[in-house]
Amino acid sequence: MALLLAAGMTGASATAAQAAGLAQAGTAKAGAAQAGDILAQLKAIPGMQVTEKPSTLPGYRWFWLEYRQPVDHRNPRGQWFEQRIMLQHKSADRPMVLYTSGYNTPETMFTSEPTALVDGNQISVEYRYFTPSRPEPTDWKKDTIWQAATDEHRLIGALKTIYQGKWISTGASKGGMTAVYHKRFYPRDVDGSVVYVAPNDVSNNDDRAYDKFFQTVGSDPACRANVKALAHRFLERRTEMLKRFKAAADENGWTFDILRTQDRAFENSVMDYEWGFWQYSLQSDCASLPKAGEASDDQLYETLDNISGLSFYSDQGLSPYIPYYYQAGTQLGWPTPKFKHLRPLLRYEDSYQPRTYVPRDISMRFDNGRAMRDIDRWVRGNANHMLFLYGANDPWGSEPFRLGRGSRDSAVYVAPGMNHSGRLIAKLPGDQQTKAITDVKRWAGVGTGMQTLKSAPMADDPLQLQRPPL
Repeated sequence: MALLLAAGMTGASATAAQAAGLAQAGTAKAGAAQAGDILAQLKAIPGMQVTEKPSTLPGYRWFWLEYRQPVDHRNPRGQWFEQRIMLQHKSADRPMVLYTSGYNTPETMFTSEPTALVDGNQISVEYRYFTPSRPEPTDWKKDTIWQAATDEHRLIGALKTIYQGKWISTGASKGGMTAVYHKRFYPRDVDGSVVYVAPNDVSNNDDRAYDKFFQTVGSDPACRANVKALAHRFLERRTEMLKRFKAAADENGWTFDILRTQDRAFENSVMDYEWGFWQYSLQSDCASLPKAGEASDDQLYETLDNISGLSFYSDQGLSPYIPYYYQAGTQLGWPTPKFKHLRPLLRYEDSYQPRTYVPRDISMRFDNGRAMRDIDRWVRGNANHMLFLYGANDPWGSEPFRLGRGSRDSAVYVAPGMNHSGRLIAKLPGDQQTKAITDVKRWAGVGTGMQTLKSAPMADDPLQLQRPPL
């Protein structure tokens, strides 16, 4: 670890002697800072740049960190990049919660449920290859789950020189997946993991679970039927929808090189409509939707834009998420629901896959599920101190993680009626909620008399604020 940290400071040309000398100097500097202010302690970590920002949460200091990471952890003498981390510091003797969105880190202070429960510190880690944590030039083959897990492993090792108490990892959606993958490769780094709405696409070619979900989601058949009918109506009114879409694109300067045409972009937004509604809306929101058979073209366009977000299918909307779609198309897998209710009006049904959303000059090859089968076997056989939470009405929960005989001190809970959220412990039935809270506090080494979710201040759910595709 000392040699890796020193290499991060000196670059690929560092000699072993230079690296050892810098490591010794860094150790001495860190030791001198131990008794000082947290800002000095953070700055003493080799490879760490620190900027303090005004805090918006009482009791916390806020630091923006940049940590020097190797692009390839198997070759630390090669290229390096700066990984961005947001630290909410309360006290070095409190537990630390590692949060990742799996995408960009939110540029705002917020408190995850585990952070609120354990009254702890929190770091929000930006996933590699999301701007600005992207190496230039970009070797996309290093955008893998192991490399990202090793980013976190290395960061944890550096910060544990200051935060020596218990650690809890957490994340929602792709961030939840990230927490699982890190735990699989480095199970001793953290003392517990709280995983929200993380899909487990272990069999990429078998997506019947998604079709079953859309046939049965919720308790209101009329709601399900209207959402499907609206998607069909968008395609029936394609010409009028495209007129409005073109006007918005011209006004905002949207381009469509990735998806090639506005028509393909429009149709992909339609295929996403039903999914998008259930992902981010509750069944009670059905009342706010127009009736498919009665809606005007303006009303149709408005609900399509509100739910799917038409700007997302432009180059400007897709570009920030290329690292995700690259991983989906190489390791993570992707859902392929059947769109029988939209045929024969679809022209580009085959475009509903990650390859469509990644520029053609970036080569991709799917590993046929090898990485996800490994993860699934590990969770079933080795999960320890892991809590998986899903919303019952969230399509991403159609293929969840499942525990097996080898899992220990772990649980899977489903929050009734909930969607794609990172605030699900508070929505569990009473006995499950009590058990989940007790487990998280126990893993973090805090007493059961600590604050509960009802008494803990929490900012908005970043998953709802960012609204990423997964």
